[in-house]
Amino acid sequence: MGKLLDSIRGKTKSLESEMSFFDHLEVLRWHLMRAAVAIVVFACFAFYYFDTIWQNLVMGPKHGDFLTYRLLCKLGALLGSSGMCINKDLPGELQNTELAGQFSMQINASIIIALILGFPYLLWEIWRFVKPALREKEQKATSGFVFYCSLLFGTGILFGYYVVAPLSLHFLTNYTFSAEVKNIFTIDSYLTSVATLTLVSGLVFQLPIIVFILATIGILTPTFMREKRRYAIIIIMIIAMLVTPTPDVTTMLVISAPLFLLYELSIKVAARVVKRKQLKEQDFLNA
Repeated sequence: MGKLLDSIRGKTKSLESEMSFFDHLEVLRWHLMRAAVAIVVFACFAFYYFDTIWQNLVMGPKHGDFLTYRLLCKLGALLGSSGMCINKDLPGELQNTELAGQFSMQINASIIIALILGFPYLLWEIWRFVKPALREKEQKATSGFVFYCSLLFGTGILFGYYVVAPLSLHFLTNYTFSAEVKNIFTIDSYLTSVATLTLVSGLVFQLPIIVFILATIGILTPTFMREKRRYAIIIIMIIAMLVTPTPDVTTMLVISAPLFLLYELSIKVAARVVKRKQLKEQDFLNA
């Protein structure tokens, strides 16, 4: 994948004899247009089946029988911690305060779902744009770029939807500083919270890819990441503490464990990139 970055930087130079700068923009425009069409198709599909999506997907974390809550109840029973069990619908009422609020919310939710579903295809179109600038060996070496990015993004989306979003919503909807204040949330606020927590998790899981890029261009090293591990642990624990519904250590570990593994995976990715660069330098010196 390191060769992919070099090829992207040198794409214009390598093809300038065949294509002008505006020709490149035209090719890129068509790739992006195809990706946009795919996203529109997904959005129309989501809009058509929105009733099912709203009840089973968007409103899922608000229901007491949500998969995450049922698993926490079982885990709490095994560990003898009743505080982990969530078996009631989250408190608070949803309301619409604008004339076109529900229609706008349905469109926005459909677009968000379409972006999530169309993310792998968008990456594939970008890969198709870069591919002509790569040699045959480079194409084979970077053929897994779209797969790994999509896999990490999908894993992050699932982690955000089934772990971060429901536990965060449970904490926020149950938090109160006065019994005189009644919680009534707008549908836009609820949708924004679920979508933001889910999408941010998907982007956070791109950390190994970001580390790979930074390590390839020499900005980040595995030594630096190992030295700053203690700070990363503190940040992860703070995040886990904020989104967990109870102060149970077990629940915090459920949240923080995947983030720890993600950070350690990023260190290994950076170490592999550095080792590969060192081998290339050694081969160059021995030549």
